[in-house]
Amino acid sequence: MKKSINTEKAISTLPGLLMLPVFLFAAGAFLRFGVLALNAQTPVSGILFLLSGFVCLFCLGGLFVVNPNEARVLQLFGDYVGTVKEDGLRWANPFYTKRSIMLRIRNFESAKIKVNDHDGNPIEIGAVVVWKVVDTAEACFEVDDYEHYVTVQTEAAIRTLANHYPYDTHIEGEFSLRGSTAEVATRLKAEIQERLDKAGVQVIEARISHLAYAQEIAAAMLRRQQAGAIIAARQRIVEGAVGMVEMALDLLQKSGKVNLDEERKAAMVSNLLVVLCGDREAQPVVNTGSIY
Repeated sequence: MKKSINTEKAISTLPGLLMLPVFLFAAGAFLRFGVLALNAQTPVSGILFLLSGFVCLFCLGGLFVVNPNEARVLQLFGDYVGTVKEDGLRWANPFYTKRSIMLRIRNFESAKIKVNDHDGNPIEIGAVVVWKVVDTAEACFEVDDYEHYVTVQTEAAIRTLANHYPYDTHIEGEFSLRGSTAEVATRLKAEIQERLDKAGVQVIEARISHLAYAQEIAAAMLRRQQAGAIIAARQRIVEGAVGMVEMALDLLQKSGKVNLDEERKAAMVSNLLVVLCGDREAQPVVNTGSIY
């Protein structure tokens, strides 16, 4: 990405405490020459009175406070001069305009928006984004309102993310919004960061906070999930039943106590599978005859 021409640069300012004696001296001179001007009414006293007043206002107008995790962006008649990040009382040219930018870590929770996932199903999705300003010049001059920009671009990134993944998948190894939380969070963070680079904002963490099917298909998707769970359970039951039948036949053959021909083996396999795979309890039947 092309780097912005508005890049943050530091500027040195004077400690405000060093200018306080100058301000107090100018204030005292202002009062002194004011009294002399009223009493003597001479041009010299009036000029000194005005000069001391100008010095007093000049010193007072340059004082400003920088709080912890805060920066001040300085401009001189529209030109970017630099950024001050030193905490405490500072002093700079009174003609500088001083815009405050917060550097604290912030949380942003997006609204629950309705989008289509990769399969075209309407879903509701929301995210939580942890971010902070790292370049004050870009935050001030590259975008109109960087906080609003974070909000809009986060929602755009969420829509893009939802279009790349299905809500849920029944194929092992595929990523989904519900099942691949770590992968989705990494992709979401990259999507948001790509959009916020030009605004001087760093995304620390981004995770999905709300995920659900839209109301119009929620009931149908619930039945679909239940059917998928039943099919998966049946598959495991059949696999286990086949293994148990194979084990039973192997044990009977190794013991040599019962010799079964192919027809009897087939009947035994059929009966065991019915008992093991049935969803109801089997009713025992005593066979007193022969299968031949």
